[in-house]
Amino acid sequence: MERLWKCAAAAAAVLLVAQGGALAADQPAKAAGKAKATRTAGGARSTVGPATLGGHRNLKSIWQVLSVADWDPRPHDAGQAPAAPELLGALGAVPPGLGVLLGDTDIPYKAEAKAQQQMNKASAPKGDPEAACYLPGIPRATYIQHPFQIIQAADGDMLMAYQYAAANRLIKMQKVEVPPIDTWMGTSYGNWEGNTLRVVTLSQNGMTWLDRVGDYLSPNATVTERFTLMDHDHIRYNVTIDDPTIYSKPWKMEMVLYRRVEPNAQILDFRCVPFADLLVYGDLLENKSTGASSNTPK
Repeated sequence: MERLWKCAAAAAAVLLVAQGGALAADQPAKAAGKAKATRTAGGARSTVGPATLGGHRNLKSIWQVLSVADWDPRPHDAGQAPAAPELLGALGAVPPGLGVLLGDTDIPYKAEAKAQQQMNKASAPKGDPEAACYLPGIPRATYIQHPFQIIQAADGDMLMAYQYAAANRLIKMQKVEVPPIDTWMGTSYGNWEGNTLRVVTLSQNGMTWLDRVGDYLSPNATVTERFTLMDHDHIRYNVTIDDPTIYSKPWKMEMVLYRRVEPNAQILDFRCVPFADLLVYGDLLENKSTGASSNTPK
């Protein structure tokens, strides 16, 4: 009964996020001791929780990357906007990046899978699931250009809520099992390795892209994430992707997650489906240039 109550409480937290009732970062945890006030770099006071929670590192807060891995995880130069450069100019330009791959400068695709990645890239940005407001999948949800919130109890399951598309996922703190169904966000199982939260995600639906250049996963992918608190405001985020269907070997990425330390930091409302309507359904508009219907009598 206690476990069910905790799951219900977690679900209610996600509902508040999805409805725009954003959860403020680092709310005090009564079960883990009193919170204390500290000063941020700007001098404003913020409330932070205890360093540990239920005997483990306290990760609950709002986090965001400063990486451009969502554009391309490889080392890459700046580039022209991938669509409508005559309208967007520098506003839509691709930002440069040093890359987040560990040990390699490219992803180890098998030949046929590399051809599929190139086809995906050629279809971008329209072909990118992010453009259509589909759920981002794992690990992309972590480094997409929106903050996310870790919701952590003293014991039991954890929750991650994302600003992008009001996405969320439950981290089942238990032994890894075989999920019953494939989904956009997959099914995530967590455990603690000392001070590191390890999360294994299985059964994503095979439509997930990892970035805006068409890197992708098959439904057979195993994504293993490790969240290690470096200090109060930084998490080392390490992810291993093992997908023998399309990659010749497992490969890794690593980046830093930054705590949002503003006193009013919160997840805001970015339910993006209406923003994607013209992209997804625009071809259904008849005679867009004149506004006339093809059924108009001649």
